[in-house]
Amino acid sequence: MLAKRFQRTAALTAAALALPIALTACSSDSGKDGGDSGASGAASSSAAMPSKSSMPGTGTMAKPFGPACSSVPTSGAGSFDGMSQDPVATAASNNPDLSTLVSAVKKAGLVDTLNNAKGITVFAPTNEAFAKIPKATLDKVLGDKAMLTKILTYHVVGQKVTPSQLGSGSFTSLEKEKVMTSGSDDSFKVNGSANIVCGNVPTANATVYIIDSVLMPKM
Repeated sequence: MLAKRFQRTAALTAAALALPIALTACSSDSGKDGGDSGASGAASSSAAMPSKSSMPGTGTMAKPFGPACSSVPTSGAGSFDGMSQDPVATAASNNPDLSTLVSAVKKAGLVDTLNNAKGITVFAPTNEAFAKIPKATLDKVLGDKAMLTKILTYHVVGQKVTPSQLGSGSFTSLEKEKVMTSGSDDSFKVNGSANIVCGNVPTANATVYIIDSVLMPKM
């Protein structure tokens, strides 16, 4: 009698132990078939999606893009790695194509303001962008600190703008007016006219989008 009871108890215990193992096996099998929401499903999902670094406009993992990026030095203070170590005004001073902008920033007394700001975005006009402005007009702007400050702060947004936000973006500049962006893939415009020629350039405190025209706020 005792032997039969022992055999029955042993059988029930074995069945109870086998149940979670069977359920685990079923769950694992269903994940392989495509329904798992756990680690294996996540791995399959990430494998199916292209990496962020290969997709234009995917934010912090996207690399600098644009035709003018090829002219950036591969090493030294003016390289992407070098600029990422310095605050934005200092980083810009290491790029020869931004020397007019740097001179204007100094005239307006904005070097410390830009270098001490956190998480900003700068739309930085090249020397050629400033050269599009008639010399008499440019000289007048450079000689008027209030006007120069208004124009320069219109090129600065008080937040980090990622490439993924450029397709149809509206951002408030430090000058308080809106800056509009549009485009797709690696081709974007600011305010419908200025082309981003090298975008998503990192500095220690800002993201820089180098543009081929000077942006003008309402005067």
